Amino acid sequence: MGGPRFEPVRAVRAYERVVEQVEEAIESGALSPGERLPSERDLMVQFSVSRSTVREALRVLQARGLVRSRPGDPHGAEVLPFTPAALHKSMTTLARVAELSLAELVQFRMVLDSSASLLAARLRTDGQLAEMGAAVARMRAATDHDAFVAEDVSFHDVVARASGNKLIQICTDVVRSIVLGLISEKLAAAPDRPALMRQTIKHHEEVLAAVRAGDGPLAARLTRKAMYDYYADYVPDGERPALRALLE
Repeated sequence: MGGPRFEPVRAVRAYERVVEQVEEAIESGALSPGERLPSERDLMVQFSVSRSTVREALRVLQARGLVRSRPGDPHGAEVLPFTPAALHKSMTTLARVAELSLAELVQFRMVLDSSASLLAARLRTDGQLAEMGAAVARMRAATDHDAFVAEDVSFHDVVARASGNKLIQICTDVVRSIVLGLISEKLAAAPDRPALMRQTIKHHEEVLAAVRAGDGPLAARLTRKAMYDYYADYVPDGERPALRALLE
């Protein structure tokens, strides 16, 4: 039989419609940070829903970092200002529920971190350069793997901060934590961990030298190469071309 093919329809619960309308009001600016929603009773009337539906919607909005709700507060829930923590939480949820592949996540991290290195080479302060150098020095002095990883993260955090872009800082933090979570067991079982640590230090020293010299394109290229060398072995063979495409 010809004609269009339709997809099954998902039933939408009433509280989800309440959430959608409140979110739209916040995104459009109709509701500003510091303002309050109507009381639970008024929301029940306006939406023509039960108190339990209103409370479920408020729980969802609060979990998303959009409002602060206190049970029984006669003034209604307070609209909260945007915070990096809220975006961090939303991005983490998106990356997990969207079932992104490890290759996609690593590729995204290569793009983000190399962009941070490019910007850092042009915008970094002397103090930030000193912080990067200190992080590398602590990596060399680390006596256990956990301490080494902590200083590795510190180095990347400083580079992201030196980029001057808060969104890059948040995104790199989220993607890094998800990727490391996916391969933590494999990293722990790496056959020659000391060699991997030495290679990582070498990569960081090269990136630091490029950032110090103000050579953004070189810093970005070295960062992508370092990411590829570190993660490629954990990505299925058929998905590695997506990573190699960033090296050309």
